[in-house]
Amino acid sequence: MRTAVGTVPPQSRPRKLVKFWRDGDQITHLVTLIFAASVFLVTVFLVYELWIHSGPSRAKFGFRFLTGKTWDPVAEDFGALPFIYGTVLTSFLGLLISIPLGVGAAIFLSELAPPQLSNACTFLVELLAAVPSVIFGLLAIFTLVPLMRQYIEPFLKGALGVLPLFQGPAYGVGYLTAGLVLAVMTFPFIISISREALLAVPREQREAALALGATKWESTWQVVVPYARLGILGSIFLALARALGETMAVTMVIGNDTGIHTSLLSPGYTIAAIIANEFTEATGDIYLSSLVELGLVLFALTMVLNGAAQLLIVATTGKGSKQP
Repeated sequence: MRTAVGTVPPQSRPRKLVKFWRDGDQITHLVTLIFAASVFLVTVFLVYELWIHSGPSRAKFGFRFLTGKTWDPVAEDFGALPFIYGTVLTSFLGLLISIPLGVGAAIFLSELAPPQLSNACTFLVELLAAVPSVIFGLLAIFTLVPLMRQYIEPFLKGALGVLPLFQGPAYGVGYLTAGLVLAVMTFPFIISISREALLAVPREQREAALALGATKWESTWQVVVPYARLGILGSIFLALARALGETMAVTMVIGNDTGIHTSLLSPGYTIAAIIANEFTEATGDIYLSSLVELGLVLFALTMVLNGAAQLLIVATTGKGSKQP
């Protein structure tokens, strides 16, 4: 009498189902795939809604909407160029100020400051990042705007008034004031994320540089910072996204002027600010559709700038990885 060796009885369907749920690999794969796809689907849905509701404006103005300088709700003549100009300019000014401050502060907190001071300052920075934007706007109205109008802008006009960037009356509100507010709002993001990226650098990297005779600063600047380059760039691009989409604080201090001005002291407008100010007052279909198209333009502008930033990361990483 022979006995079958190595034969496994077939599993019943309930057992297979239980094993399937216990293993979890396929379930985890499916769930995470759904989560990842949801980001893409939400983005597509946003673009679709903006595209559909901006149809009347696109049909009437076409590409002229992007190059037009007139914003006249009475005559239903709308152009987005002043708002694109104000959005890009204020974001550039904000990052121009916040990047050196943020990266420098992150280097100090992660590499040079005592642990107690670093932890306390990091906690305060994270609290600053959580402050609502309307609070920054209110504080700027009562503190920064009078300071700009009475002291800073007259000083800039007296010292650099020969340049077109610092000419005109000193109102206290304008592109420069909005840029300063955006700098205050964005540099906590740069500090927090850059600090984490610097702390993630292995200790061996620092010790190897010090063992070769490098000073503390040489080790930080030539070894630690290049190692954490991608994290620092990521913090800058996150700050850029915050600056491009900021609404309330900028609306309070930019002056809300629909013209295009060379001087940084002049009032201006941004895309997010005009949408917030005029969306509830839009009465005609063309007026409402033009505001929606401004949202589409802001979305596209954000995508283009972030795409260019990603290309910069790829180019920088590829250049750094090449061997001499």
